[in-house]
Amino acid sequence: MSFTSIPILDLSLAKDPATKPQFLKELRFALMEVGFLYLKNVGISDETFQRVIEEGVGFFDIPEEEKLKIEMKNAPSFLGYSRLSAEITAGAIDHREQIDLSTEHPAPPPGAPIYYNLLGPNQWPSPEVLPRFREVFTDYMKRMGEISIYFTSLIAEAIELPSDAFNKYFDADQQHKLKIVKYPDVGQLGEDGKSRQGVGPHKDSMLSSYLLQASPHRGLQVQNMRGEWIDCPPIPGTLVVAIGQGLEALTQGVCVSTTHRVLSPAAGEGARFSIPFFQGVRLDADFDELETVGVGKVPGHVREERRRVAEKNGGRIDDVEFTFRKGGVATTLGEATFRNRVKSHPDVAERWYPEILKSVREEQARLAEKTTATATGVRGDLQGGPAPAAVKAH
Repeated sequence: MSFTSIPILDLSLAKDPATKPQFLKELRFALMEVGFLYLKNVGISDETFQRVIEEGVGFFDIPEEEKLKIEMKNAPSFLGYSRLSAEITAGAIDHREQIDLSTEHPAPPPGAPIYYNLLGPNQWPSPEVLPRFREVFTDYMKRMGEISIYFTSLIAEAIELPSDAFNKYFDADQQHKLKIVKYPDVGQLGEDGKSRQGVGPHKDSMLSSYLLQASPHRGLQVQNMRGEWIDCPPIPGTLVVAIGQGLEALTQGVCVSTTHRVLSPAAGEGARFSIPFFQGVRLDADFDELETVGVGKVPGHVREERRRVAEKNGGRIDDVEFTFRKGGVATTLGEATFRNRVKSHPDVAERWYPEILKSVREEQARLAEKTTATATGVRGDLQGGPAPAAVKAH
């Protein structure tokens, strides 16, 4: 029986030796059975969350010309503002407007690998229009970076690895990323409102991500092993945690990465806002290290437990795809992440990386041809099962 709701975990219980074992038991269930969870009492005050929401929502009210001064395509880093419907997921347009930020890094030196461009500085809105924005989000990203590293240590303990098992995949000044997203309701989209794709079906690519749902709208949905879409509505005082494909790779499939999507609000409901934070991973990690060395063997009885869970739910452990796929064009995580950004933001790539965009499109065409041929040979076998998902490298 696959999951029909998303579990809620209390992070404060992990800090008390008396309640930590029960917390780790609940976390292990969420990791193996769902791949998603709500996390409450994370150590950030309600006042801080409220400031983050107010500044994030306020960004979309500044004049259009101020947003375009920091448009993503103005810089090679894939950081900055994206106009409505400028991003693509699963081959279709996402109906969302957003700004991408990251923990601050200087521009890379000459001669650095091209994927180091992902580490460039942010494009911040002018303090004349949003005087507190930079301060609020710099502080929030720092806090969330610390929380994400701590939570990853708990994930390791939950599956009986040493608490520092994942530390080797983080830089001392690890880059983490954040989006502030506005999903207009379909009545505001005009002709584009015929599609309710806020963001299409996908799996996050790194280790873990943490979503602050910044308005009361429903829209986030998670797909269980039977192919059913399960609502993940906003719950005040919580973050929604998604397990990424990187964690699935490093744990030999024990921690499951789950397909999810966002539906645009119905006409008349107004815009939905969300602020996802994406935990970063060292970009120089290569696939031999990730797949061969990894975090060491997850205990056999833990892997067997995950196998039984997948069997019980009528599914299987998915092959880890795209970003963590050995044998493709990319040999390091940084290269693969970079190519995913090219794929998701062709307007940026056309300006800064036209040859790489051409290569990515050729790769997509080959994969599409192969997928079509495979589907023709097994038509009907997957009816009722989960749809294939894109992998987002945010």
